[in-house]
Amino acid sequence: MPDRGHERLGEVLTRLAEVIESRRGADPSTSYVASLLAGEETRMLKKIGEETVELVLAIRDGNRSDMVHEAADLWFHTLVALASRGVDAAQIIEELERRFARSGIEEKASRGE
Repeated sequence: MPDRGHERLGEVLTRLAEVIESRRGADPSTSYVASLLAGEETRMLKKIGEETVELVLAIRDGNRSDMVHEAADLWFHTLVALASRGVDAAQIIEELERRFARSGIEEKASRGE
């Protein structure tokens, strides 16, 4: 049986998506999310790349607190970038749920990977 932390995952992602959406159109000088959404797309994409590298290094080094921190940063910046293109976190959850119906090997093969 999943613990409460796992149950909260969907709730937290939903809340985060709501916060991101609520910041759309806010003053970029008072909201980091608004500044990302109002800025150049390249800035968001660079942040995703930066956070990805930092997470990879944290995993390599085995530092649990750094892994958690960098994974949170990556998830956050990814959700902001997706929201900027109209992709909602719920759509990602639905896709992950859909994949439970088949093996990872089948899933990758269906995408030609």
